[in-house]
Amino acid sequence: MADNKERVTVGDLLQHPALQLRLLAGAAGLHRSVSWAHVSELDDPTPWLLGDEMIMTTGLAVPRSAAGQRAYLERLDDAGVAALAVSARLHMPPLRQAFFAAAERRGMPVLEVPLAVPFIAVAREVAAALQEDAAHRLGAQLQVFGALRWLTSENLDTATLFTRLEKLSGYAIFLCTMQGRPLLPGVPAPDPAVVPGSADAPPAIPGGFAIPVPSPGGAAGFLVAFEREDARPAGLAVVQHIATVAALLLAAVRTEREALRREGAEFLAELLQDALDPAVAQRHLKRHFIKGEIALAVVRGVTEDAVLRALEDQPYLLLNRGEDRYLLGSPLLGDRVAVLPGVAAGMSRPFGPGASLRVAQREARWSASHAAASGRALVRYGEDTTGRWLPDDPAALTALVEHVLGEALRYDAGHGSRLLPSVRTWMERDRRTDEAAAALHIHPNTLSYRLRRFGEVTGRDMSTTGAFAEVWLAVRAAAELGLLD
Repeated sequence: MADNKERVTVGDLLQHPALQLRLLAGAAGLHRSVSWAHVSELDDPTPWLLGDEMIMTTGLAVPRSAAGQRAYLERLDDAGVAALAVSARLHMPPLRQAFFAAAERRGMPVLEVPLAVPFIAVAREVAAALQEDAAHRLGAQLQVFGALRWLTSENLDTATLFTRLEKLSGYAIFLCTMQGRPLLPGVPAPDPAVVPGSADAPPAIPGGFAIPVPSPGGAAGFLVAFEREDARPAGLAVVQHIATVAALLLAAVRTEREALRREGAEFLAELLQDALDPAVAQRHLKRHFIKGEIALAVVRGVTEDAVLRALEDQPYLLLNRGEDRYLLGSPLLGDRVAVLPGVAAGMSRPFGPGASLRVAQREARWSASHAAASGRALVRYGEDTTGRWLPDDPAALTALVEHVLGEALRYDAGHGSRLLPSVRTWMERDRRTDEAAAALHIHPNTLSYRLRRFGEVTGRDMSTTGAFAEVWLAVRAAAELGLLD
């Protein structure tokens, strides 16, 4: 989390005269920083939170019992929520003493929002305060550069700013991440061959300098400056100043990207619920620079930070749901994710912006499960041609599963057995019994017994082509419906 000095605090909002907020409990937490303000009427919004949010509610999600209210507040606090803002009346149940006691004990601020102040006004004030604070920090820090100070007064874009810095310094300037990719929009990346292998490397390189670009978590990348033949280079000190300017601009860009990413996560959650009109969805996608054919991916086995690094310079929407990371953007994003160690990702078929994600969710989840089961980094739905024979209608898939596999599903449920998963593993390994048994951690004879028992239960002779094809399609349908682990 960012340093509190760099963020607006709960206390700052409480003192804002236009908001008319009233503190109900948790005064010890007024120093908490607020990075976002969002309305939620979910009883547990924590899977969609990143920390430092102020959650606002009309009371629909607040339990009526004392134990329920205490648990609700503790869930929010454990997730890193900065404060809870409740409506003065509306749907708010009576708040219990146990709720207030928990807020005081944890230092979790609880604020009351008067009916005269709409929640959107609070959200806008938070966003405006964060933007104003970031601009103030950037301007204050740029003052140390003396002659460079005037550059901020014209509101220059990044490319124009660095063009002027090149003229001022006498160097051709390049910026890149630690992996050699572009660091700031509008500034080219250098030849990877000149990028140092470590931030601790000496700054001098043939024809110029390579300087780390500082950031709170360590070097964000490198600024490479080559002497220009038609200019008089100003020396290492000026190059170091320019690297600091790059760091300040990068901080501003990351703040903007973080706000856009949070908004994108909320937007993707609505898309997954089919809660948006197609025209509205298209406008939102355009705002996030997502256009043309898109696809939905489910990514497993890697951290959110790893995904963010892999997609650093790409437009996308990302939402965390438990251990799954839902990713919406260009179908080419799958290639970026597939290089991550330990990843198991599934991607839907491409579709147009604004289309429903109902089918795409099934496709992406099935593909991710197939990737995990087969040990592949990425599975794109449709690569297996048998999938073309499956209908998109969930009712038709359910009917197919019941007709072919219903008895096996009920047998497994009633006996605690694993006939169907065993058959699936055997099929996915092209009927190689020894290999499938090893994957299941059982003896080959045990697997052979399960295959025979499956045939007896379902009435299908797996040695015949017709029965095998029918069972394979039904297994695929069951996986799409989430009936197989």
